[in-house]
Amino acid sequence: MPVVLLPGRRRRWGRWFRAAFLVLTVAAGVMTYRLFVRPELPPLPQRADVIFVLSGYGDRDHIARRLVREGRAPVVVRSTTAERAAAGCLSDLASQVTVLCIHPEPYTTRGEARAFAALAAEHGWRSVILVSTRDQAWRARVRVGRCFDGEIYHAVAELPDDMWPRQIAYQWGATIKAFTLEVPC
Repeated sequence: MPVVLLPGRRRRWGRWFRAAFLVLTVAAGVMTYRLFVRPELPPLPQRADVIFVLSGYGDRDHIARRLVREGRAPVVVRSTTAERAAAGCLSDLASQVTVLCIHPEPYTTRGEARAFAALAAEHGWRSVILVSTRDQAWRARVRVGRCFDGEIYHAVAELPDDMWPRQIAYQWGATIKAFTLEVPC
């Protein structure tokens, strides 16, 4: 026997659906803001063992240079393309700090976290200042934290305004992947 919805029941389901949709939309907006637009980041320490500049958008090298001028760490590790790593990167800082240019495999945030953890174990680093853009900061912290058990701080480069919509969509996908398909270091 077919189920017949009375007109009053349809209206109740429609209201419930609209209310649920509104709640989910607001929750997604709040989560987007907290995770990607304005993530809560600990204040920078006066000194860390290393500055790790992740690859990506924004003027990350500018932030690394500022941190070096402030005397925040004696070593800078820069994740970059294979070509740039081979040619050298941040060469203007070489007289002030030790600069290591790496090209992790895979060339992803997870690959960067693994490569950094290996370097940290080799050199005995216990604290790091990550440099990325604000939208990547929370996920980068999670990724590096899975591989490195030292103190993690974060300095952020600004993302160009026109990139925010694309990057928020990308970060949602990358975050879901990080918490479902690629959970371990």
